Amino acid sequence: MPTSSDPLRTARLGSSSITELTFCIVNTNGRELLLRGLDAVARERAALPFETEVLVLDNASEDGSADAARAHRAVDEVIALDRRAGKAANDTALLQRARGRYALLLNEDSELLPGATAALHRALTGHPEAAAAGARLLRPDGTPQACAWRFPTVGSALRAALLLHRLNVQSVGNETRAVDWVQSAAMLVRRDAAAQVGWLDERFFVYSDEVDFARRLHDAGWSVLYVPSARAIHHEQLVTGSVPERRIVEFARNRDLYVRKHHGPAAALAVRWLTAIPYALRAVAALVLPGHDPRRYARHVTATLRPGRGEGIREAAEAFNARRDAAGA
Repeated sequence: MPTSSDPLRTARLGSSSITELTFCIVNTNGRELLLRGLDAVARERAALPFETEVLVLDNASEDGSADAARAHRAVDEVIALDRRAGKAANDTALLQRARGRYALLLNEDSELLPGATAALHRALTGHPEAAAAGARLLRPDGTPQACAWRFPTVGSALRAALLLHRLNVQSVGNETRAVDWVQSAAMLVRRDAAAQVGWLDERFFVYSDEVDFARRLHDAGWSVLYVPSARAIHHEQLVTGSVPERRIVEFARNRDLYVRKHHGPAAALAVRWLTAIPYALRAVAALVLPGHDPRRYARHVTATLRPGRGEGIREAAEAFNARRDAAGA
């Protein structure tokens, strides 16, 4: 545990100033990546001229993540859940518990690069009409990852079906710009705006939760920013994990939920069919292209067309909770 000789901890305990920013990190069995991300947060805190705090919500991990977070010098509080919950619910819990005017939502697989927090903070303080700001996300090899997009609509699905999907990507250029939505892997949020729109919708277990959040912020008169000067490495633990089938199902069902919620059932049906087209084309191309699995793209087709079928990450969490309940009975 941190000791009183730790300058970072001493500065926190000795300060009575108002907290400006809260780092909010959700972790599920990502101990090594979490510690790497916390090291980056510690470096960021040391360079900031205002008061910050760090909250870690451990989502019923079984790899010692909670204890490791408690022992890390950057962490002020660990919220250790006994049962697995969804990303939207966990982010909402952190936003509500945070004391900062701003909350920086991070995944356990997000590693802030130097100056990222300050750049996001400057963006929101300099744009009082903006409620959220997302960092430029990089892959571990340093190449850019698309991280800001147009909202899912019939129009955006049609562009993708016509193989014009790049027109839906808004994480381009080197200047801060208003976009439809940004990925929540490294997203700074104005907490009073989040409270105004009712936080994140917990019906979105994983995926599309930040899309729906951004949509409701826009509807309330706020804007969302993409801030390329703020950079973070996104190690994409969920994308490269061991459950691609569940990830595909969860992704498809929540995209469909978003479109039905904001545009109605007819639009949702159109988006399903239009979205399935490029996946089907990729499945065919993967038959001859090395390094591509046609079965993966084919599963995207079936999950997209029938989003109510199959088991996703939500069901995996429910099964985990049931096993834990049975063991504790």
